[in-house]
Amino acid sequence: MNDVVLTVDDLHLRRGPRAVLAGVSLSVARGELVAIMGPSGSGKTTVLRAIAGLEPYERGHVAVTGRVGMVFQFHYLFEHLTAMQNICLAPVHAHGLSPDDARRRAHELLSAFGVDHRAEALPRQLSGGEAQRVAIARALAVDPPVLLMDEPTASLDPARRSELGELLQGLLRQNRALLMATHDEDFARTWATRVLRMENGVLR
Repeated sequence: MNDVVLTVDDLHLRRGPRAVLAGVSLSVARGELVAIMGPSGSGKTTVLRAIAGLEPYERGHVAVTGRVGMVFQFHYLFEHLTAMQNICLAPVHAHGLSPDDARRRAHELLSAFGVDHRAEALPRQLSGGEAQRVAIARALAVDPPVLLMDEPTASLDPARRSELGELLQGLLRQNRALLMATHDEDFARTWATRVLRMENGVLR
């Protein structure tokens, strides 16, 4: 199945005199991992934030089939909550899932990502790779068809980058659509199904 679940059409956003997004258009289908590459300040992260509804844009259109999950570069796990509590927060409080069902779903995700034994750990007790897997589990807890990732390899050594690539391939086999912003040329070339280049707010 290769249906498009994310469409971005002609997004424009300015900060003062600078055009951060200058007519960005793209689409991502289920089973695709699309990488956006470009120098710092080119607008990569802003595109993800606009899609997730975290960045207001002035003109253009974003269409998503279903929900969007986002994994931030620095994870942003709630420091006072355990891994399990971080994952259960949105399903229970934003989507009305029962605590028992949310915990069951969280255990499934943590187990699938190999970190179920860290369910009761606080974020400061997790390694960088573990924190990232918990952050991905949190983003997937409400079962979004589209997953956005900002610089997912930034804090990972080469072995962990390879593990992340395998994990993302597993998500593609679940018929999800993945869009990531990255500086990591090797990772994008190895794992992405498509690479888009961004410069001065424009995708090429």
